[in-house]
Amino acid sequence: MMDLTAWHALAPYALDHSAKHAMLTRGLLELTAHHATQCEPYRRMLEAQGFRPEAVHSPADIPFLPVRLFKQLDLRSVTQEDVVKTMTSSGTSGQTPSRIFLDRSTAANQTKALTRIVSAVTGAQRMPMIVVDSPSVIKDRALFSARGAGILGFSIFGRDRIFALDDNMQLDVDMVAQFLNKHVGSPVFIFGFTFMVWQYLYKALVSSGRQLDLGQAILVHGGGWKTLVNESVSSTVFRERLQAVCGISRVHDYYGMVEQTGSIYIECEHGHLHASVYSDIIVRRHVDFSVADVGESGLIEVVSVLPGSYPGHALLTEDEGMVLGEDDCPCGRMGKYFKVHGRIKSAELRGCSDTYAAGPNEAPRELSNGY
Repeated sequence: MMDLTAWHALAPYALDHSAKHAMLTRGLLELTAHHATQCEPYRRMLEAQGFRPEAVHSPADIPFLPVRLFKQLDLRSVTQEDVVKTMTSSGTSGQTPSRIFLDRSTAANQTKALTRIVSAVTGAQRMPMIVVDSPSVIKDRALFSARGAGILGFSIFGRDRIFALDDNMQLDVDMVAQFLNKHVGSPVFIFGFTFMVWQYLYKALVSSGRQLDLGQAILVHGGGWKTLVNESVSSTVFRERLQAVCGISRVHDYYGMVEQTGSIYIECEHGHLHASVYSDIIVRRHVDFSVADVGESGLIEVVSVLPGSYPGHALLTEDEGMVLGEDDCPCGRMGKYFKVHGRIKSAELRGCSDTYAAGPNEAPRELSNGY
């Protein structure tokens, strides 16, 4: 198993192109060799592609797997006895979820990476936390899914947690106001999935005519945008409307998936998603999977050094996007920054937000932990 001590010692956005290119290429090659040795189906896939390690000169040269493959095969590079957690992706009933097998080491590395990445936005101190969801999502095992796991995963950044919605998904404005009064003068951490924040916080406040003072809050949200895009709500509109209703200005979207838990891409203050030292984004052309230029749209591939217990270190997603630049974002973070356009048309609905929007009773299968 690869030792990630060197990665954990780095600031999450410390490496420029040259340093990251070299370090990530070595790490991904090491992982490829590990998984080829420990996962027989993966080894056969490499052989079928004629893979030669000596031909790898960059992360883009590592053979990728389509992310959908984890819905069809149980791929792991550890024994069943070493599996401590099985993650499943979001998806409405009737859809087959991905199954991701984690050993203790991989799960620990994911948590360390997540902590370092998110803390770069929220700070090191745990803050009073408001979850824009109902408590039933983690109490009811039938409902516990990617949503519930996301809440638990991000709860490590909060304290004195409350749920803003009751079991009927109604915003409890009085309770939230009391919570804010209790922690007046202190920054507050708000977490919720994009659709939930829009539907049950923003719209609920607008319809009630009431306001909450969230000027000291930091909102981190993620999940599918499909439903909001259908309502012509862009990221800019989302931010502007929230600020108008509750004064919140520090809003950070994130991009991530259960197939590479821990390697999330969080939005900076300029609205750009950033790749950390643990991972990178490669955009490929639809026609031949060649690497697209900066500013050119294509399919998003994600690579990460975190998947040690399963061969998920190079995955072609079903999302479209483009790299906007590298090492030159106005926020000062090193590495690539990018935008996600959305799902390719043939891809199933699977983001946590979109899954809920498709029907609140369409609960995905159980997810042990993650986001």
